[in-house]
Amino acid sequence: MKLEIDVSLVRRLLVQFPQWADLPVKRVEFDGWDNTTFRLGEDLSVRLPSAQAYAGQVEKEHRWLPRLAALLPLSIPVPLAMGVPANGYPWHWSVYRWLEGENATIKSIADLQQFATALAQFLAALQRIDPADGPPPGQHNFFRGGPLTTYDSETRDAIATLRGRIDADAVTAVWEAALRATWHGPPVWLHGDVSAGNLLVEKGRLNAVIDFGCTAVGDPACDLTIAWTLLSGESRDAFRAALPLDRATWARGRGWALWKGLITLVKHTTNPTKARNARGVIDEVLVDATRS
Repeated sequence: MKLEIDVSLVRRLLVQFPQWADLPVKRVEFDGWDNTTFRLGEDLSVRLPSAQAYAGQVEKEHRWLPRLAALLPLSIPVPLAMGVPANGYPWHWSVYRWLEGENATIKSIADLQQFATALAQFLAALQRIDPADGPPPGQHNFFRGGPLTTYDSETRDAIATLRGRIDADAVTAVWEAALRATWHGPPVWLHGDVSAGNLLVEKGRLNAVIDFGCTAVGDPACDLTIAWTLLSGESRDAFRAALPLDRATWARGRGWALWKGLITLVKHTTNPTKARNARGVIDEVLVDATRS
């Protein structure tokens, strides 16, 4: 269950940092699910986990993001201070430097192929960073970077639920191909949630990658889902060309995208916009699988 977090609570927590306590606080309009974010003055942000499941991500980000930031070609959030539980709020929380930009959309991106290449270069740089002592996949990141078998039962249940509304046989074939494409490579750094909402665009170009709560070292295939959730056609080809990954990794990437599309469609059957978007992802995966 998510905790209700408002401006009043943030102001009470900011007493822990007198240097920032008098700055104006405003909730971010387009917020995430795992955390609730507020703009603090002009140059800072406050980010608070919204449920126990996400609380363990705070210390991980404080440990690793400063190290990763220096080695990446785009801006990422770097924590400035960690707050402690207080005033009825039960978890650690963070103050970050504010990063400029709006969530990535087709309309906000000036050149989708350039955007795709820049994102691929960012992920390639992330994967080249020494993974020694990095956190392996687990409960802290919902097993992103781990084996797809973690979500096998959930995916098959979704296919069964949606039978008659999707091409269940084709979807099953793509899913089983993804399961067979077992990962045998060395662990690499991964973001864990490369979605449009975690990519910031400024003046039409990719400016920053945010929300590293699901970061880990493991199989990078989960970071490829953006190829089917936002990119298509030539932009997907540009993304693929700029990432040095094998066919098996792309097969697993399709599996991750398929899992997400299926469970979203099951959950949001009565929400026309979300259902349409989820169905679009499933269709993109199926078409791409026939061409690969």
